[in-house]
Amino acid sequence: MFEGLRYCNAPLAAVVTSPSNFVAARRRPMTLAIRNLAILAFLFASTAICTAAPDPTKVIRVGERASDEGFDPVYSVNYYSGRILEAVGESLLTYDYLARPAKLVPGVAEAMPEVSTDGRTYTFHIRKGVFFAPDAAFKGQKRELTAADFIFAFKRFLDPKLRSQWRYMYDGKIVGLNELSKAAEKSGRFDYDKPIEGLQAVDRYTLRIRLTRTDYNFAYVLAMPSSIPMAHEVVDAYGDRVAEHPVGTNAFMLTEYQRGYRIVLDANPNYRGFVWDFAPNPGDDLDRKLVADMKGKQMPRISRVEMSIIEEDQGRYLAFLDNQLDSVDEIQSIAESWRDGSGLKPDLVARGIERNDMVEPEIFYFYFNFRDPMVGGFSKENTALRRAMIMAFNVDADLNVARKGLAVRDQMPVPPGIVGHDPKYRTVNAYNPDAANKLLDKFGFARGPDGWRRRPDGSPLQITLSSEPESRYREQDEVWLKSLEKVGIRMEVRTQNFAENLKAAKHCKLQMWGTAWLADYPDGENFLSLLYGPNSGQSNNGCYDSPIYNKLYEMSIKLPDSPERNRLYELMSRQMDYDGAWVVEGSRIRSTLTHPWLHGYRKHPVLHAEWKYADIDVAAREAAKR
Repeated sequence: MFEGLRYCNAPLAAVVTSPSNFVAARRRPMTLAIRNLAILAFLFASTAICTAAPDPTKVIRVGERASDEGFDPVYSVNYYSGRILEAVGESLLTYDYLARPAKLVPGVAEAMPEVSTDGRTYTFHIRKGVFFAPDAAFKGQKRELTAADFIFAFKRFLDPKLRSQWRYMYDGKIVGLNELSKAAEKSGRFDYDKPIEGLQAVDRYTLRIRLTRTDYNFAYVLAMPSSIPMAHEVVDAYGDRVAEHPVGTNAFMLTEYQRGYRIVLDANPNYRGFVWDFAPNPGDDLDRKLVADMKGKQMPRISRVEMSIIEEDQGRYLAFLDNQLDSVDEIQSIAESWRDGSGLKPDLVARGIERNDMVEPEIFYFYFNFRDPMVGGFSKENTALRRAMIMAFNVDADLNVARKGLAVRDQMPVPPGIVGHDPKYRTVNAYNPDAANKLLDKFGFARGPDGWRRRPDGSPLQITLSSEPESRYREQDEVWLKSLEKVGIRMEVRTQNFAENLKAAKHCKLQMWGTAWLADYPDGENFLSLLYGPNSGQSNNGCYDSPIYNKLYEMSIKLPDSPERNRLYELMSRQMDYDGAWVVEGSRIRSTLTHPWLHGYRKHPVLHAEWKYADIDVAAREAAKR
């Protein structure tokens, strides 16, 4: 048993699931509500976990700035969907809540895997007595998690009909899985019942995975929210709507879903519970305070998580100040409202509000679509155009204006805090408008009578930047417009919400877009895979497909963490630099503000559904209303 989660069993009291008040920016029509209350009432009284069910008054209220894209692990790739999947599902492996850097530990596996000497065979022993949340798909029966559920879930990633955005995480890695996928392409039917050597249920609770080659990062893949097990009954019951009905074994279950407006998670009565027992990081005063407050508590303490979608930073912040949200983050665009240097403004300090900063293990960047005729391809002219635009863009102005200084400048695709990051690396496309102008002149992008540049063949040159309607993006858009105006490039900004942009990006339809990638696991390969050609349409939204880069990437994934692999990471970064694939900007400093009644909450670099580790002092929250 690893430090941090110690599971046990004891009688469970009935859980009250009456709805509570929930903050919302505005009323929207309900698109879906899930209320299997009759099933819950029966099962809540007959299941068992560590202690009595969480106090029904302990409700965490959070706000998200963007909507989800559903909750099917094979499709859901954005942060907001992953957060819900992580709350309702459990992977074989997870992370220690407090350990920094992030440390893998067992999830629903009894222990870390047994790995063969060649690194190609992983054997997991799954905990007994782990049950899925009650759902109508199980027809009133308690459904235990087994090895077969992981096999079914992993096979889904290569089912051709599903066209999974996460396919690249499993593609070519598991013995026999690609062959099964190819057979399905020919027959039109994926045979989920056909055994393959790479995925074996040795017995009910033992899973053996055989890889086609050594993969030193595969354990990280098995800790991702996308790698949660799936019960075939749930997929069979809901079919194409399974993304609206995630059913897992973790502390919470989805009970209400109004896409783009409201999500409610209630305590899973079948969850086994654990004792809060994490160790603080040496010298970390916040950790020590948190451990002193939480150590030894029976978890989870939270009975419900109520989430509202409030796109504007100002709206979420005002809801937080009005005590309608228990925590708030992603509010850097209004930093002047709450920030006082590295601390908080005095009026917030007087209310007991705390600020916790963390440099995200992420990269935010702008990409060019390599399939777009205006900016794509590898011709000398288009390569020069992309590089000139990168050199014209004032990254520091963007960090200071749009990001309010709450970011660190990055030079390469592998950010700080991630294995493979080189702090000495410097991009060859540094900010230099004069050099950008000369490069455009050299490759025939002459200025017309109106002062705007045209393409070498004399046709108009106009760049389309995709953006979102929130205020912080408007500031960023303005930096782009002013930067390109200095070098004579006309740009238009096309706005739509994040979910729509993401959908278009997955089909390589956006000419240029700024986005971010938050680490799925703390190794540089997770970021460099975003530029690997075969991942186009999955994680490679720019559809960059350089033969040189691809070869370097394929060499790197065969190596463990080493100076040799780091050198390949550097060469890959340099190649994308020369090709002008990305404008690499930086990593956000995520400032999380919390009310004093929210206990045990600490932002994790990889985990994002921290609610099962938290507690609420209901009396303190009620007192704040008076």
